[in-house]
Amino acid sequence: MEIVFIAAAIILGSGALATGIGFALLGGKLLESSARQPEMAPQLQTKTFIMAGLLDAVPMIGVGIAMYLIFVVAG
Repeated sequence: MEIVFIAAAIILGSGALATGIGFALLGGKLLESSARQPEMAPQLQTKTFIMAGLLDAVPMIGVGIAMYLIFVVAG
């Protein structure tokens, strides 16, 4: 029973860590590319926001799976 809670915690923690790393890389690449070509900054920013939305979907899926494990499997 406790192993399910540990699994859910690992899922949530790894999802948060991966999302944080992804946002750091995404923001760094945006700043780097905007510094190289300032006239492309609005287009790059739009594409970055789209990618940020897709990047946010990954931990939400992890939250859903963790909730399933906690409330259905362990319950």
